[in-house]
Amino acid sequence: MNSQEYIEVCFTLTPYSEENAEILMAELGELPYESFVTDEPAPGEPTVLKGYIQKELYNARDLRVVLSGLSFDVAFQATLVIGENWNKGWEERFEPIVVDGKVTVKAPFNQNVRRTRFNIWIDPQMAFGTGYHHTTYMMMSQMLGIEDRIRGHKVVDMGCGTAVLAILAAKMGARKVTAIDIDLVAAKSAWGNARWNRVGTRIETCCGDASLLQMGSCDVLLANINRNILLQDLPTYYRSLRKGGTLLLSGFYDGDVPMLLEAATALGFRAAGQTTRDTWACLRLEK
Repeated sequence: MNSQEYIEVCFTLTPYSEENAEILMAELGELPYESFVTDEPAPGEPTVLKGYIQKELYNARDLRVVLSGLSFDVAFQATLVIGENWNKGWEERFEPIVVDGKVTVKAPFNQNVRRTRFNIWIDPQMAFGTGYHHTTYMMMSQMLGIEDRIRGHKVVDMGCGTAVLAILAAKMGARKVTAIDIDLVAAKSAWGNARWNRVGTRIETCCGDASLLQMGSCDVLLANINRNILLQDLPTYYRSLRKGGTLLLSGFYDGDVPMLLEAATALGFRAAGQTTRDTWACLRLEK
């Protein structure tokens, strides 16, 4: 983030649930909101989801149209903030993440951090994921278990965000990695982080959705998005994978697993593994 002026919009969801929050964030990403945080509520107070959008891009009428199409009620309040103020606070709280003792994700201001086998430097931005979220952590853990399928092969990271998964794939020896995100700011962040980690020549970053995928073009596909998008794009993922390819999915709850497995097996995928972490789930599927 830079020092541009931003609008902070506080959303109160009724009823509030992690699933409803994920749906709202997915819808707001189209406007485009760049970042989201959830404040820990005081006892008896509702949970508030905060979204951030550049001042010149904020349009209350467009926001109301989006909210009117949701299946739950959302009230909002918008205020002006200076970008550098809230991002500085986030950066000051950022701590390194270590996955299975083999991967470390850290920011430039994290000094004297123990090195592991794979070390990833990122510019931490709230919008795009850093490894703090359980789903990102599980995706990295699952990737470590399929190193032989990644090394020397083609990998796609759908909804790449900061490109932490794409960077890990490149550091694990992937021949080529394509990192795709529908958010232009995320795609730019991915591009910068890939070069900062000295794997930019093996990572191609693109702004778009699953329609960018080509038939039979990859060996491993990583998709840490949300349940609804995954269900919608599963057929495209299947077509884009070569025979014997691996699909890693996360961004959903363990209660969503049966629905996703049913849709995946109907296409021809075979379930090859599942992990959970604090109600979140990660699936490994093979074609």
